[in-house]
Amino acid sequence: MEVIKTDIAGLLILKPRVFEDERGYFMESYSFRDFERLVSPVHFVQDNESMSSYGVVRGLHFQKPPYTQSKLVRCVVGRVLDVAVDIRKGSPTFGQHVAVELSAENHLQFFIPKGFAHGFSVLSESALFQYKCDEFYHPEADAGILLSDPALGIDWQVPSEKMILSAKDMARSPLSLEDAI
Repeated sequence: MEVIKTDIAGLLILKPRVFEDERGYFMESYSFRDFERLVSPVHFVQDNESMSSYGVVRGLHFQKPPYTQSKLVRCVVGRVLDVAVDIRKGSPTFGQHVAVELSAENHLQFFIPKGFAHGFSVLSESALFQYKCDEFYHPEADAGILLSDPALGIDWQVPSEKMILSAKDMARSPLSLEDAI
């Protein structure tokens, strides 16, 4: 596995070793040993999966303390633009984001540590998206940021008239210092 640093400390792109031949391919998508050695000692407790169609934008989500989450995400069918926004209290990159395209073809994974809001947009006809979390989902700690907040400057790569959003995500507020965790 190759670990690629981003412009924001802690956000990492992971490129697994993929072995291809005439039969297809094989890759190790996760190894506790390698992840702990190369990335971070994280104990994942829950795997989630979503299937979405073109134009769906999910996010920007996070859980409030004490239930903050680290995530390891990947797209196993289709293509998504995955985005993480720094909401760490006192961080010099607070409010900044990193966006990375994850696809079935590039096999990239994105590690998002605690202290980030997370979301993605579907760029292909459909996408199957998977993520590992190091904390269980707690509805009482569920929070989010308005994904169209102009201060964030995120290009979701989907025209606004084609975006499909949940009512909950449309009702979110722009990023504020109160969101810092």
